[in-house]
Amino acid sequence: GVVEACLLHMLKRRAAGFLRTDKVAALFTKVGKTYAVAGDICKKVQELQQQVESRKNQTNGQEPLKRQGSTTSKAPVLTPQAIKHIWVRTALIEKVLDKIVQYIVDNCSKYYEKEALLADPVCGPILASLLVGPCALEYTKLKTADHYWTDPSADELVQRHRIHGVHGRQDSPLKRPALGIRKRHSSGSMSEDRFAASAREYVESLHQNSRTHLLYGKNNVLVQPKDDLEAIPGYLSLHQSADSLTLKWTPNQLMNGTLGDSE
Repeated sequence: GVVEACLLHMLKRRAAGFLRTDKVAALFTKVGKTYAVAGDICKKVQELQQQVESRKNQTNGQEPLKRQGSTTSKAPVLTPQAIKHIWVRTALIEKVLDKIVQYIVDNCSKYYEKEALLADPVCGPILASLLVGPCALEYTKLKTADHYWTDPSADELVQRHRIHGVHGRQDSPLKRPALGIRKRHSSGSMSEDRFAASAREYVESLHQNSRTHLLYGKNNVLVQPKDDLEAIPGYLSLHQSADSLTLKWTPNQLMNGTLGDSE
């Protein structure tokens, strides 16, 4: 949507098309006449739009008759948001959006007014450069509506692997692995039990659930508890709940379940 807003900023009427309501489509079509990369995107978008139309026709009563062995069932299911931005989205997934925008910037006088963003000698090339990174990604799995719970961050996946690694194999895979804290039978056993319980609660909070969401995680963050003690490496994490943000840190020894006799 943001890229479309930039592409539409002060677009000339000739480039936008006098009668076309989809100005982005008109721009891509006009650029595709002189730039082969944009021309290929036009063909792909037209194919996608035809598949979407055929799927709509199938849902109007004919789908039960052709469900078995139907080739239209393999057509991609596009959300209304994806259809709305299908031109930019297709160019992004095909990894050529940056090249198309760069071509438009290089030939901006054909398509834009002098005050347009893409006609600016600084902003235009910057926009094309910013799109190089997103175009280098593989969009093999786009986020769905429920990605909040089903698509954890890379930091959390690494941390889950560490927690469920060596210590988790001793018990049933259905059980949450124990932290392996060695308890000392002394007068401080009650406080140690509370400490172990709070540590377990912290580890559980690293998993996304209905109450908290892990926003950021960073390992080997050094913390110095006292002036006369050396810095201790630990795991720093930022959590979001319904009404607050919480910053947590715990030593690596505790995360690894090897606390031992250390204080």
